[in-house]
Amino acid sequence: MTRARVHIIGTGLLGTSLGLALTKAGHPVSLADASPTAVRLAADMGAGDACDPTDPDIVVVATPPDVAARTIVDALGRWPRATVTDVASVKTAVLAEARELAGDPVLERYIGCHPMAGRERSGAIAARDDLFLARPWVVCSDEDTPAERLAAVVALAEAAGATVVHLDPEFHDSAVARVSHAPQVLASLMAGRLRDMPADGVALAGQGLRDVTRIAASDPGLWTQILAGNAAEVRTVLSAVRDDLDALIDALDLRSGALATIAGLIAAGNEGHDRIPGKHGQAPEKYSSVTVFVDDTPGTLARLFADIGDLGVNVEDIRIDHATGIKLGSVDISVIPSAQVTLTEGLAARDWWVPEAAIEHEGRE
Repeated sequence: MTRARVHIIGTGLLGTSLGLALTKAGHPVSLADASPTAVRLAADMGAGDACDPTDPDIVVVATPPDVAARTIVDALGRWPRATVTDVASVKTAVLAEARELAGDPVLERYIGCHPMAGRERSGAIAARDDLFLARPWVVCSDEDTPAERLAAVVALAEAAGATVVHLDPEFHDSAVARVSHAPQVLASLMAGRLRDMPADGVALAGQGLRDVTRIAASDPGLWTQILAGNAAEVRTVLSAVRDDLDALIDALDLRSGALATIAGLIAAGNEGHDRIPGKHGQAPEKYSSVTVFVDDTPGTLARLFADIGDLGVNVEDIRIDHATGIKLGSVDISVIPSAQVTLTEGLAARDWWVPEAAIEHEGRE
């Protein structure tokens, strides 16, 4: 089977991860970057060869969003037979700028993409060959897109392990403003409230704060470009959030009707949360949780999961919370409701520290 020759421009997290995945899948991959050090690092990691190709089949632009359009147009001109795609997290602005620079006839060879994958860390050193595995890979095409070029881009995404989703560019930008861009802003703003907080107060942080602020460690420069590229859609989302926040702030005066307002806003969050897809993109499902307290020592989690496996229970999700000041943590294990009693009683019988209240509660049901 012939493997497409892929040239990747930009060897940051996404570009290097894609190079690793495609090389592993057997594709010849070449790499380029404005930074000689960055491209050499990516090549040393096994993402491809640091060379200048003469006739690639597909060119992937993995540069920052603010230079993506110009890089796309340059690639279209330099390799007149290649299909050119990109991995920028905004699509409408990139397409509009590329159209202004190149015109529609040349853009027939361009297909915009956006793999919904990433990490808090950036750069080639953070790359992984499984970064795109089972992740959505948005492909933006229309009825004028040549079928063979579309098929090539879809095959590339699937070779990286991703699941292809076809979306209109405008819908894509509206959607990612809600599921990615605005959440990044809110996480950053919440984490910003901790800068001047006394250390004794920050020490009280639990899993809730960690969940909310996890992505606040992201690269400020990259996110400034992303937010600027999708400014109108992000502004719409944040304006609506501001309206809700203003309503909540007013309700905290605790005048008549305030509690109903507070409860309504929290309930709306419940409804939105319940729409987030479950495992493998399936419909959301309610799970039961079993909490186990564990020592923070090597091998403890391995023994715990071995015992769970011996009980014949499948773990749907886990969350680990670390105690402050002592080497102890709690593991919240999500399972289907019918498995909750089996897991609770089985782990307690194997001398795992399961809260007695949970065991008593399960015994009464």
